[in-house]
Amino acid sequence: MSIQIIHSSSTKSDLLAKGPVPVPLSEPACHISALEIKVPERKNCKTGIWECSRGRFERPVAAGEVMHILCGSGEFTSQDGSVYAFRSGDTLFFPPNTFGIWTIQETLRKVYVLI
Repeated sequence: MSIQIIHSSSTKSDLLAKGPVPVPLSEPACHISALEIKVPERKNCKTGIWECSRGRFERPVAAGEVMHILCGSGEFTSQDGSVYAFRSGDTLFFPPNTFGIWTIQETLRKVYVLI
């Protein structure tokens, strides 16, 4: 594998539209765009750049996740009611089976790795 550089990842304009979030909790539903990066010899590794418009939705991902917020802001409310606010420049670590509600206050873009 050669080294991959994504220049200007916080403003990259060629993310692919993925449609509405799977479990929307707001109207209109949040919409997702993404650039998925393939890691050779790591079939179960999912990584890339992910963007979501404003609104609320359930997090349906069972995998653990490391993410770095490139731009935007919001909150994540876990199933136990804990609220975690985040904004540009923050890095979040979600253990496996972290479920809850995303509230995106300003269009969010992140680099993510599902683990």
